Amino acid sequence: MNLWWRLLWLRLRLKRSPRRGASASLWDESVTSFRVAPTDLDVLGHMNNGRYLTLMDLGRLDLMVRSGFWADLKRRGWFPVVAGQTITFRKELRLGARFDLHTRIVGLDERWGYLEQRFMVGDTVHAHALVRTRFLRRTGGSVDHDELEAAVGGLPPHLRVDDWMREWTAHTRVPSSHT
Repeated sequence: MNLWWRLLWLRLRLKRSPRRGASASLWDESVTSFRVAPTDLDVLGHMNNGRYLTLMDLGRLDLMVRSGFWADLKRRGWFPVVAGQTITFRKELRLGARFDLHTRIVGLDERWGYLEQRFMVGDTVHAHALVRTRFLRRTGGSVDHDELEAAVGGLPPHLRVDDWMREWTAHTRVPSSHT
């Protein structure tokens, strides 16, 4: 239930807050603020590792809605899915702690989109994640890289997929169910 309340709260905040201005872009970093709730805690009294992944969904939604890309996705009949993610925890988050989730796209290759998400308290990183994504069609199948690039008006030159990201993708590939 906690996620549903947070999702509702995020949608209400997004309706009241304007897009990031005329230069709002999918390539900007999104910062989404949260507070650790009692339902986020594990038996050790800090935020449960699974809750981080759940909140990351809301950070990605915030990025897409604020940039205007979410409405475009809905119009095209596309939706994003997470294909893989890795997260490293550095410092715990305890009950009542306020933190910001920073979300940004770091690169696209011929098949995947890669996002970085950081849980921050001030300038301190509490957790850092890399997420591999893909866009699918409601009618079935994947959205091709060229279609995605055309939909976003081209890719900025600063995006890049590092070699270690490609290796991570290759090493975490799940074999086809046909093999």
